[in-house]
Amino acid sequence: MKTPRHSTLSRRLQRAAAHATAALLLTGAFALPAFAADGDVRAVTTPYGLAPNAFEWRSGAVDAADGGPVTVVVSLPEQMAYVYRGEQLIGRSTVSSGKPGHDTPPGVYEILEKRKVHHSNKYNNAPMPFMQRLTWDGVALHAGHNPGYPASHGCVRLPREFAATLFEVTERGGRVIVADETNFGEAVLHPGERIPVDPWTGAERGTMGSTASLGAAPATQAIDAAPALAGN
Repeated sequence: MKTPRHSTLSRRLQRAAAHATAALLLTGAFALPAFAADGDVRAVTTPYGLAPNAFEWRSGAVDAADGGPVTVVVSLPEQMAYVYRGEQLIGRSTVSSGKPGHDTPPGVYEILEKRKVHHSNKYNNAPMPFMQRLTWDGVALHAGHNPGYPASHGCVRLPREFAATLFEVTERGGRVIVADETNFGEAVLHPGERIPVDPWTGAERGTMGSTASLGAAPATQAIDAAPALAGN
């Protein structure tokens, strides 16, 4: 049993520790990225706040957002993907796009097909989990190796957990913008909290239209007639 003296000393130490913690919080010593209170924050080491194969997702943000469509903005210079519900950012992730000679084509796409389990028919039957097709000739979003630089055969690889979460909130026909310096300005190449494009058309905000071409096939094309996806 503690003596009264020991009990008093213990309480004083606890109060001192509490005050020290509060002071550190007020001075920002425990400051975390903006997503820290809401989502899954991984190692923060890159210029864009995330280590290779890391991602952030705001828990409950999809339900709390303004109810608009889900739009994905992929910045090729950043090797990052940003996910918006209506106007609001709900998640972001590192990506690995096409390596030299297999560059991921920039453009404004529609999600043409979704398959949780899929394999490449061209690259050694490579697995492409949570595949979301952007073109009929081999470009898709899917889970895959994400080393922190372009390394795919043209697809946009995502961390597996992020790919699975994204798969659950997107729909066929949803917009995916793949941006580089040839088709979009700084606001789209380096997105922020608010969506930098029109979520319905993909056109860059503040312009009469976008210089990006619509990369997807017509939405009326039958899914059953689509060829097997070759990308990875």
